[in-house]
Amino acid sequence: MRIVQFLLAFSALLIAAAADAAKPAIILVHGAFANASGWDRVIPILQRDGFEVIGVENPLQSLKGDIAATRRAIGSFDGPVILVGHSYGGAVISGAATGNAKVKALVFVAAIAPDAGEPVNNFFAQYPAQANSAVKQDGAGFLTIDRARFHELFASDLPAVEGAVLAATQKPIRSANFAAALQEPAWKSIPSWYVVAASDRALNPDLERFYAKRMGARTTEIAGSHFLFLSHPQEVARVIEEAAASVGK
Repeated sequence: MRIVQFLLAFSALLIAAAADAAKPAIILVHGAFANASGWDRVIPILQRDGFEVIGVENPLQSLKGDIAATRRAIGSFDGPVILVGHSYGGAVISGAATGNAKVKALVFVAAIAPDAGEPVNNFFAQYPAQANSAVKQDGAGFLTIDRARFHELFASDLPAVEGAVLAATQKPIRSANFAAALQEPAWKSIPSWYVVAASDRALNPDLERFYAKRMGARTTEIAGSHFLFLSHPQEVARVIEEAAASVGK
């Protein structure tokens, strides 16, 4: 009897291990004014659920360079991957996944999703956001957000003390990145999911809805700020895992 129980338990462990091995890896790509550590509330959820996860650290000095950084991350895995992009990171994953058979799904989190030949900032004037008035450019051509307004505009649903830290640690982005364009966005050929931040003040929620509708994405709306991956990590992780579950189906 004990031998049978042992064999059953051992078989269950093997099945669980095989299931985890079959799961795609998750690659998280941050946006402007942020860094890879911003995913630190989403990553533990995905890891707990058996996913291998890495966060790409974008240099933010050129769209081409950021795409290259994400492509290197894709190349570090042998099996299938899911790319997740936040904000400007949506443009990065749209370029990095093009022509790569490993990428099985794209997840856009309050993200920009440009079409071919379309500048990253193409619709910013048509769909203005409150954060536009808080952007500052230095002598080297890098953009930052007025630290006094960062919490209000990017993370209003987080504690003020946390917003102040995000403001102090924001990562500048070269302004030319927003004028860059892609030749062929991957969302045209890869299944996509989109999370709209309904209370976003940094990227107009109506622009997010436009992107989601244009790409035919499976869309979820969350009443959160632009940094909803910090304020609503469970909900964001759920969408990512939904995309991952589609692999192989």
